[in-house]
Amino acid sequence: MSNATPQITLSARNLTRRFGNRLIIHDVTLELKRGEVLGLLGHNGAGKSTTLQMLTGCLLPNSGEIEICGISLQKNPTLAKAHIGYLPETPPLYRELCVDEYLTFAARLRGMKQGDVTDALTRVRQRCGLESVRKKIISTLSKGYQQRVGIAQAIIHSPAVIILDEPTVGLDPTQIRDIRRLIRELGDTSSVILSTHLLGEVESVCDRVEIMQHGRLIYSDSSLRMQHYGEASGFTISLGHPPALSELANIPGITSVEQLSATEFRVLHTPDDNPGSLLLSTAAERGWQLTQLTPLHATLEDIFAKITGDETVASSTQVTTAIEGTPARSSDDTGAVPLPFSDPDKGEKP
Repeated sequence: MSNATPQITLSARNLTRRFGNRLIIHDVTLELKRGEVLGLLGHNGAGKSTTLQMLTGCLLPNSGEIEICGISLQKNPTLAKAHIGYLPETPPLYRELCVDEYLTFAARLRGMKQGDVTDALTRVRQRCGLESVRKKIISTLSKGYQQRVGIAQAIIHSPAVIILDEPTVGLDPTQIRDIRRLIRELGDTSSVILSTHLLGEVESVCDRVEIMQHGRLIYSDSSLRMQHYGEASGFTISLGHPPALSELANIPGITSVEQLSATEFRVLHTPDDNPGSLLLSTAAERGWQLTQLTPLHATLEDIFAKITGDETVASSTQVTTAIEGTPARSSDDTGAVPLPFSDPDKGEKP
């Protein structure tokens, strides 16, 4: 998906954000490349929505710099925001309008010329699957179609950076599949940041993962490598006539054996020395009746718990020190959702 020389479409450096004396976002730095889908993960209240609001210019950071396609968001907000498409967690829809009316309004609000709006409407309706509901009032649409309209307003001006905050929350499985397919397609031509706490979205649509906890980025890697994070080398086996644990443990390459039931065992081995073949031949020679050998694979939920668990103690200590004992609270908890076209030069209230 990436070009030979990837272009950085979004660069955020050392972002911090306070609400009163509460330090919510701690020195966040991230980059987004053209043609990349980045998953921003974290528990509810981890600071994802606050971070996205800063990246879109809806919320001013207390310190740090943000550039969109090389343009400073703080110094040239209008020019920088022309390259951004934003879908907040709650879509900013005028529900009394029909789909075409609302998208026309969004296009004009984005500064598109009247002559370009018709083509843009046709393109975005096709891309988001809205042709059949173009004349319907938004309030009469299902939540899945309303979410599509929300994405359509975010991409109608063909932005270089698309930022989606929990785009599949509350949808049914069919709607989730359709929205994920659309997000994957958007990543073919634009850069996408996808905020979510649903790990299935990482596996299905994301190229890279950033994990937030207590307002800090604690993990950054490709989604593929995340799926192998802390992966144990081993397998579970079932034996009809199991031997003593010591016999299993003495097989070369095996580092530990755990008995899970009367006939089932969890066997770990060194990463570079898989004793599977030796175990099979030994079991046959000694009559252990090996009926199952299954490699160990951690679920994404296990991996996420391990990553966030590894960082819990250190992050909690750092947060307590930074805000002098005051528990951190993310703006995710406030319930406030800014309009996608709000002026970053105007002050906001926490």
